[in-house]
Amino acid sequence: MKIATFNINGIKARLPALIDWLQGSAPDVVLLQEIKSVDEGFPREAIEDLGYRVETHGQKGFNGVAILSKLPLEDIVRGLPGDSSDEQARWIEATVIGDKDAVRLCGLYLPNGNPAPGPKYDYKLAWMARLKARAEALLADEMPALMAGDYNVIPQPEDAAHPERWVDDALFLPQTRAAFREILNLGFTEAFRARTQGGGHYSFWDYQAGAWERNNGIRIDHFLLTPGCADMMTDCWIEKEVRAGEKPSDHVPVWVTLDA
Repeated sequence: MKIATFNINGIKARLPALIDWLQGSAPDVVLLQEIKSVDEGFPREAIEDLGYRVETHGQKGFNGVAILSKLPLEDIVRGLPGDSSDEQARWIEATVIGDKDAVRLCGLYLPNGNPAPGPKYDYKLAWMARLKARAEALLADEMPALMAGDYNVIPQPEDAAHPERWVDDALFLPQTRAAFREILNLGFTEAFRARTQGGGHYSFWDYQAGAWERNNGIRIDHFLLTPGCADMMTDCWIEKEVRAGEKPSDHVPVWVTLDA
């Protein structure tokens, strides 16, 4: 089972690039973030024509997450539990049925949190607390599960080309990284770091100041796997070359393959 997470940075602006990527890389399941579209405005027909089922949790102009799947999906849930007043579309989950096993997939777009300190950072930390509670529930369910997407978290200095430039940023503040570690320490595996060590591996490059050409990137798109899901993992990698395509997102896909 080939699963990718991809912050598309606007589904309508990137649709031709997304279609080309889907045809060329052929993921079984894609978790999209920042679709920036209401559900009824999502260009589902072009994607369904490629054989994908489309499930969205959208929002006008901002945020928005989706699942694209060639495999059967069950039990779709939209919205992260824990705050019924939260109207931001940042969470979608479903059970995907593989040839061997079923896996609970959770796609997320974690709040950026800047400027910090401030209300946006308070919201980020509160959202991460809710994420931890959902992570605990996933572990208790004992179904193989993963949480993947744009976490807006730089876990370690090696995950930024210039970590000194991020010390006051919400993505790298000590409280952010501690909240991320609290979730990991529940018993999750950070898939990329289970396969690849060292610096120089990024999933985001800003559009400004030649960041891509200088490889001035950060790694903020992550897969967190429960123990049962980690046992199924056969590989995890970053598809860096997508960033060099025509009219690209500022993020690139991150992949996990599961024996499921």
